[in-house]
Amino acid sequence: MNFLGVGLPEMLVIFAVALLVFGPRKLPEIGRTLAKTLRSLQDASREFEAQLNKEAQELEKATRGTTAAAPPKASRTAVTESVADTPPPETDPVPSAADDAQTADAA
Repeated sequence: MNFLGVGLPEMLVIFAVALLVFGPRKLPEIGRTLAKTLRSLQDASREFEAQLNKEAQELEKATRGTTAAAPPKASRTAVTESVADTPPPETDPVPSAADDAQTADAA
């Protein structure tokens, strides 16, 4: 049995010294006070942990909300169908500078 790094023999020595210092009448009262203090510390720890978990969940929901606001991705078939439905681009009747350079090289 190991409680907070203190084994059974050490606990017995501590109990014996406390019994000698405080006496048999005061010892139960001190034990109750110590137990109440430990219980209140545990309750505070649980409350802190619950609050921390609540804040983490709210933060996670907030980050999910910002990513959910982004537009949905189109499926591959929808993109393929939209590309197939569009007519091919018209050719430009005005020659570009690259076309002029090719015709000058050919001459």
